[in-house]
Amino acid sequence: MAPRVGVLDLQGDVAEHVEALQRAGAETFRIKRVEQLADLDGLVIPGGESTAIGKLMTRYGFMDAIPREARRGMGVYGTCAGLILVATEIDGSSQPRLGLIDMVAKRNAFGRQRESFEIDLDLPELGKEPVRAVFIRAPYVGSVGPGVRVLARVGEKIVMASAGKHLVTAFHPELTEDPRVHRYFLDLLGKS
Repeated sequence: MAPRVGVLDLQGDVAEHVEALQRAGAETFRIKRVEQLADLDGLVIPGGESTAIGKLMTRYGFMDAIPREARRGMGVYGTCAGLILVATEIDGSSQPRLGLIDMVAKRNAFGRQRESFEIDLDLPELGKEPVRAVFIRAPYVGSVGPGVRVLARVGEKIVMASAGKHLVTAFHPELTEDPRVHRYFLDLLGKS
């Protein structure tokens, strides 16, 4: 049976994540209300503007509901702004966060929009072929706590990490045709 994965539909690359998840083999849902979280195996929090997404999540009750569902066993995958929202700490900010992965997120750490870039990342977990990674006003993970697996770096900057069923990437795999990162998230959901 295909995993049931929602994409938080408040801002960002919602349609692109839905398509990527479908290519990876998930049954997908656009999530606009907290009640929709109840039957999900996983949830993707897409990129966008983390402060705005955080305010919307607070307004609509997601800041309380997502950690509750994560304790039930739902995995959460945050890309770009989603990475920031999944962190336990956000460097220099008191904005709302979910605290699902023990890490410090650094906002806009690769520079402004014009400093956006693409590179090939070696991700042995995903196979021999490199993964094309699109960075747009990207954050990175400054440090991680125990139990967090660092999966990829650009220089010394952590750009992909996981803990239990949760995953974060500083880049946007939904903007490429490669389903491997989304498939990796689905694999995490299958673990107990």
